[in-house]
Amino acid sequence: MSVSVTLIGKPGCHLCDDAKVVIDDVLERVGDVDFEEASLEDNPLWGELYGDLIPVVLIDDVEHSHWRVDAAAFEQALLEKISQDA
Repeated sequence: MSVSVTLIGKPGCHLCDDAKVVIDDVLERVGDVDFEEASLEDNPLWGELYGDLIPVVLIDDVEHSHWRVDAAAFEQALLEKISQDA
């Protein structure tokens, strides 16, 4: 079973662009992760939950971080999740 990562943002969000760079870098090292980018506009509930917190990173649909992505913490969380699912 693969771990999924979702980056929720919105168009024109510079923090979202920064988060994507960090996520891409970590995913290159970790591998075996399904990645999806989504917009607040894709789901009205996300606007209510995360409107002021974007970008939001979900790991298997559970919030991992918002505003900024710490590469080391993100990578550690992914590795732990992958080992749990193995």
